[in-house]
Amino acid sequence: MPKPIVCGGREDFLACDKYVDFCDPAVLSLARELSAGEDEQGRIRRAFHFVRDGIAHTWDAKDARVTVSASDVLREKVGICWAKSNLLAALLRAMGIPAGFCYQRLRLGAVPGKFCVHALNAVLLPSGEWRRLDARGNKKNVFAEFYEDREQLAFTVHEALGECDYPFIRPAPEPLLMRVLEENTDALYMYLHCLPQSLI
Repeated sequence: MPKPIVCGGREDFLACDKYVDFCDPAVLSLARELSAGEDEQGRIRRAFHFVRDGIAHTWDAKDARVTVSASDVLREKVGICWAKSNLLAALLRAMGIPAGFCYQRLRLGAVPGKFCVHALNAVLLPSGEWRRLDARGNKKNVFAEFYEDREQLAFTVHEALGECDYPFIRPAPEPLLMRVLEENTDALYMYLHCLPQSLI
């Protein structure tokens, strides 16, 4: 992927909002717990592993609850990638580490011509380099990890099949996706019938 377009300044990637609500006491408390005794790389790793491994992916768990904000996800311990990325951004920002949002257009299962928008995060490393992180949750044939020297995402984009990496890092989650979450009450129905196929 070419160098992404960073859509904002450092302070934009440290902001608290209704979705990245790290001012919530439970989110702040967890961020302090994960930060204890760690340098910045360690804090990033611990936050990433908590969201990747400690929060179930809605579809994997077949859990119908819909979560939206970081505090929702932490309270319910479940969310789709759009919601899990809100929690990871919130934890990193609570630690004083700039974090943003990235998106991919991916094939949805084995259905020909059916796509979905996948959310992941980007974090500003101490080196000044932005690194994408995907806390979707690992499973068979899906393995994402945080490495200091390279990117390891959950999915490889196949442009010949219509997939793409959107070339930006945004400070706030995509409003279209948040609206889908807010308008649905059954996450499994939403996953099957309400996911937009692209951001454009």
